[in-house]
Amino acid sequence: MPGFLEQLDKERRKVDFDTFDISVKELASMAEQGIINIAPAYQRQFRWPVSNQSKFIESVFLGIPVPSLFMAANKDGTWELIDGVQRLSSLIHFSGTEDQLAKFAFPKPLKLDGMEVLTEFNGLTFDDLPATIRLKFSLRPLKVTTLSDKSDLKVRFDLFERLNTGGIKLTDQEIRACVFRGQFNDFLTEMSENEDFLSVVNLSSRKENDGTYSEFVLRFFAYFFNREKFDHSVVGFLNDFMSEASQQFNYKKNRKLFENTFSALRAELPHGIKRGNRNLTPVNLYEAIAVGAAQAIDEGIDISNSNVSQWMNDAGLTALTSEASNSRLRVLNRVDYCYRRFSGNV
Repeated sequence: MPGFLEQLDKERRKVDFDTFDISVKELASMAEQGIINIAPAYQRQFRWPVSNQSKFIESVFLGIPVPSLFMAANKDGTWELIDGVQRLSSLIHFSGTEDQLAKFAFPKPLKLDGMEVLTEFNGLTFDDLPATIRLKFSLRPLKVTTLSDKSDLKVRFDLFERLNTGGIKLTDQEIRACVFRGQFNDFLTEMSENEDFLSVVNLSSRKENDGTYSEFVLRFFAYFFNREKFDHSVVGFLNDFMSEASQQFNYKKNRKLFENTFSALRAELPHGIKRGNRNLTPVNLYEAIAVGAAQAIDEGIDISNSNVSQWMNDAGLTALTSEASNSRLRVLNRVDYCYRRFSGNV
């Protein structure tokens, strides 16, 4: 039992929260000024229909307790919205100024509809209401809970994941983009738009805008540099590398490696990395070929005329990149297999 208590106490100390009561007007102003940041990945979650927005606005008018907005504090004093994009966006849509509406891409204010208690309000916008009612609404306080900046980024990722309750679930990479903001995240986005890379990696249309391309770039560097540290959990492995790279990364050297690798692979694989007649790129096969090629290129080896399009479907590589193949040994073996083929050592 002491072991359980010790672990619980240790993990609880990693998480530190503050709670505030903040008015509707102040929340909208903070969002407009960028003090509260709604990351682009979270903004796309705003899918509440008018009826849902109106019902929430009605609850605020009536003083009915609503769930807290959940934020994470950044080192610069700003807050990152983790949970509550529907609620905060609805507040801005209803009572926001022209500038606030424009910033959050609302073409016009919310017109209330479907309110079952305040039926007289249906069909009205915020500006249609009497000044006294507008003031009461603007001054209504909402609970805001913030994770302090004392918590490390990996703890923050875990909390983003646990509280990712919006209508459209974020992918792990979209959460990383919220948590690990900065130069390295921007670098991943830039590399994910490289034409040679996009020619080599074939994803389904539904994954084109959910951060998967950026995650493939992250996987390339994570497995190139840290594959010896891999231990079953891909999410944890990628989080650890992104945390490290956000602190220290040779952008000039690694940009050149990335560009040279995918330029060479595009020449060798005009139809991209794929298995048999399937058009989509299997992630394990991608990691093996891309990282194996990069290792060879980094050592000055010319990988042209390596016949990768032929041996890419070999039984040996297929076995190493099949499902349930995420062990450290499998990862090392499949990358090494491709490295040796590119190097002409097989």
